[in-house]
Amino acid sequence: MKTVRYAYALTGALLLGGTAASLALQHPATAAQVAQNEPGTINAGAPRAGAPMSFADMVAKLQPAVVNISTDQKVTVQQPANPFAGTPFGDLFGQFGGGNGGGRGGAPVTREAQSLGSGFIISPDGYIVTNNHVVAAGMRGAVVTSIRVTLPDRKEYVAKLIGRDTASDLALLKITAPGPLPYVKWGDSAHARVGDWVLAIGNPFGLGGTVTAGIISAVHRVTGQGGANDRFIQTDASINQGNSGGPMFDMNGNVIGINSQIFSQSGGNIGIGFAIPAEEARPIIDTLMKGGSVKRGYLGVGIQPVTDDIAAALGLAKNSGEIIGRVEPNGPAAKAGIRAGDVVTKVNGNAVTPDTTLSYLIANVAPGSTARLDIIRDGKPMSITANVTTRPPEDQLAATAGNGDDFSADDDGDQGGDQATTPSNAIGLTVQTLTPAIARQVGVDSTVQGVVVSQVDPASDAGQKLRRGDVISAINGTPVRAPADLARGVQAAKAAGRPQVLLMVNRARGQSGFVPVKIK
Repeated sequence: MKTVRYAYALTGALLLGGTAASLALQHPATAAQVAQNEPGTINAGAPRAGAPMSFADMVAKLQPAVVNISTDQKVTVQQPANPFAGTPFGDLFGQFGGGNGGGRGGAPVTREAQSLGSGFIISPDGYIVTNNHVVAAGMRGAVVTSIRVTLPDRKEYVAKLIGRDTASDLALLKITAPGPLPYVKWGDSAHARVGDWVLAIGNPFGLGGTVTAGIISAVHRVTGQGGANDRFIQTDASINQGNSGGPMFDMNGNVIGINSQIFSQSGGNIGIGFAIPAEEARPIIDTLMKGGSVKRGYLGVGIQPVTDDIAAALGLAKNSGEIIGRVEPNGPAAKAGIRAGDVVTKVNGNAVTPDTTLSYLIANVAPGSTARLDIIRDGKPMSITANVTTRPPEDQLAATAGNGDDFSADDDGDQGGDQATTPSNAIGLTVQTLTPAIARQVGVDSTVQGVVVSQVDPASDAGQKLRRGDVISAINGTPVRAPADLARGVQAAKAAGRPQVLLMVNRARGQSGFVPVKIK
């Protein structure tokens, strides 16, 4: 998944100074100005039920309200080390590469950078909607010094950032122009249907105003990013880098989405683009326009989807619920008594499904209120009420999520230990009791209890998912403290006719999660 990132250019010129430009807000007279997409002003060229003969009339009305957005940035870059340090050529080449002839890298250099994206005007007095990543720093060490908006008539204005919401990737800008500006209105994305025609207008690759057409390929598309805004309109209308922040129009000329991401192996369009639905975006933009910040609900858990393998291991229905993989200490979930291994099936009566995730439902619960969670624990249904708090900033959440490391298999080397090992041949593992010394060796927290994997059969399903040094702390929700506990769990699953077991696995740096493993 890629954000439809602008084309990012880095030059060798030194930035000689300057600060982010801003303008005072003004409100010009707007009485004579109407929306470019006012009902009755657009002739789609054909009955609504069919494809129009041409989009030209619609584009002529809408395109004046779509703008190009660029940022000026300064980037501090560490110069590479001088490879000739300590040689007769060190001083000479140090002038060009490492600086000072040193071998530890030259002095940081400040360079200029630019970014390009799209946006659209939503009011005659110059409020503009775009993606947050269009106006954010494009790389580490970069600082945005100014934001510029270019209208289709090539008039350019310096924009003020009114507000941004990182979680939804939305931002609101404001420009001041001498007269009323052309603008467009929001549409109703809730009634958008798969197969409906749509238009996308934007600034791909910095080429300027570009129009593409297609259909809605899917609605309520979940991309796996989590949170309150992981719901998108998918389209096959061509969307490329630089289209970020541009509008998606329905055949009535109303904005039903904000183009923001593409799925691509190459970085170019392959017919899978995503737009933030207007029903999700509009309340956020309204909040930013009022000077507020967006608050979302937070439970303090790590979540895993209930895959077919996990459902088979637990004897659950497919595509129903999500499993709690981690509970933050002293968080709302921990205080409510939620445990790792609980499967949440409903939130306030709303079913947790692949299309309506637990993350989505909780994030849309008002902070300070309560949420009733229907869960399955040890195969038995029960309900828990949790007090939902305010979701922390995204960068703070990322810092507590195990450094973002993948929970994937590789060999960690020999963990040693002189305890006797016990094979669990039915799942292809040899394990031994975890001791404080082994815990330090494999890098898990001293509070973790369980058995450590000392050998994996590469021909087994476990051989594709686990590695030496993994610590197994539970099997199908039952704690594992010794090799015999693991063996009993496997036998119990076999007796119940289940083809898999679900292991709670812990790794270094606080990583933990549930891994389904097939019984041989």
